[in-house]
Amino acid sequence: MKDEHVVLVFDVGTQSSRTMLVNNFGQVLAKEKMSHEPAYYADDLDWAKQDADYYYECICETARKCKEKNPDQWERIEAVTVTTIRDTVVCVDKDGKPLRRSILWLDKRLAAGSPVFPTASKIALKAVGMEKTAELQYKKSHCNWIKENEPEVWAQTDKYLLLSGYLIYKLTGEMKDARASMVGHIPYDNKRRDWQKKSALTRPVFPVEEEKICELAETGEVFGYITESMARDSGLRAGLPVIATGSDKACEILGLGCVTPEKAAIGLGTTATITYTSDKYLEAERFIPPYAAVIPGKFNPEIEIFRGYWLISWFKKEFAAKEEVKAKELGVSAEEILNKELAGIPAGCEGLLFQPYFTPNITMPTARGAVIGFSDVHTRIHIYRAIIEGINFALMDGLKLIERRSGHKFESITVGGGGSQSDEICQITADMFGIPVIRTQSFEATGVGAALAAFVGMGVFDSYEEAVEAMIQQKDRFEPRKGETAIYEKLYNDVFKEIYGKLSPLYKRLSDIYHTS
Repeated sequence: MKDEHVVLVFDVGTQSSRTMLVNNFGQVLAKEKMSHEPAYYADDLDWAKQDADYYYECICETARKCKEKNPDQWERIEAVTVTTIRDTVVCVDKDGKPLRRSILWLDKRLAAGSPVFPTASKIALKAVGMEKTAELQYKKSHCNWIKENEPEVWAQTDKYLLLSGYLIYKLTGEMKDARASMVGHIPYDNKRRDWQKKSALTRPVFPVEEEKICELAETGEVFGYITESMARDSGLRAGLPVIATGSDKACEILGLGCVTPEKAAIGLGTTATITYTSDKYLEAERFIPPYAAVIPGKFNPEIEIFRGYWLISWFKKEFAAKEEVKAKELGVSAEEILNKELAGIPAGCEGLLFQPYFTPNITMPTARGAVIGFSDVHTRIHIYRAIIEGINFALMDGLKLIERRSGHKFESITVGGGGSQSDEICQITADMFGIPVIRTQSFEATGVGAALAAFVGMGVFDSYEEAVEAMIQQKDRFEPRKGETAIYEKLYNDVFKEIYGKLSPLYKRLSDIYHTS
């Protein structure tokens, strides 16, 4: 049996930050969590921004609390790693100070301009039908909005970082980031695991000057070491190595043990995702590249449902005041109370269907949320269950698309994220997908995955396969119930698949009204 080793993981999400101590047996020995209040600022309907240093303050505060409550374990920390939300950008000056608030992944502001392509590139893009996609990607790229609207900020920007890179700088003093964290509207080549070459076809879509991009490290490499200032702020020992891992979703896949193609990973977090680990470079959606996996040489084709389980927070805020009061009285979460009530609502919510596209994406640029099928039998809990089913219907779209494009079938689904804590949600998911749903020993899959990658980098394990075998254990297995699966298949094929196509023209009209008035 191996000796025990301990690493510290900083896991920064949209709604909260966590500090975790994780050992090489996959156990979360200690954890401190701090909610982000507010999660972001929205000066405009489409905006979402936050002070980059606020995230740093959150991880330092949770670290200090973790040290105070677990002094013995704290002294055993051998290394530190950082995993964060994706596509969240920070402009820093030559002294490493943020020039503006970070722009989050769910920000919907659009640049007004268009990419400037050489004639040959224009012809190539038109030939493959990629012209409109390139145009939309350009408009969604935060760097282009900043250039147009805050030219003085862009002129002073020494480095254009993702949030992960900024926090690594705060920890180590080094302007570096992990190759498996490079997810966003940035000039990154996922296939090569490196910055795009000047000659890359889509380089004009993300026109960040080369001097503004940071150095990259491969998974397992040491970025640098905890500085004296970080040590003072967090209580960590100065000189501890900080090891490269990957983004939150990349680490989550690893922490769920989904390292072979037959195992799908579903993240039931703020963003709901379905993905898997592939040896091949496969676009799950046309022109949307698979992300570089934490494991070098592998890829994570992915379908995202933006704001996924954020919708649960939205529902609680708007409709669950009664459950919030009861939860405080009982000392439990409002979700626990709501989830127990799910069993009283039949599969399919008696004809109530929810389309969860609160935030549009590249393939559905004008999409909005929708609820159809209301009748006088429906209650608040019907709506709650319809939200959960709606997210799963959208993920079913993703699974079926991946299966068609990859030519293989998934045999099981492993779930992570906050939603995976609920037995009821796990059972609904198994019923809807028609294949077993597995829950591992810890719903903190992102933190466990980040620690796993760090242990491989430290040499505690010789391979990722060995690390997964040692650190990831199946805790629960939910088998699909045939009767419920049949109901969901009919609802999916006969109704849900048709909703977007039928409502798309109306979504477009709404978008035109609210962006032109």
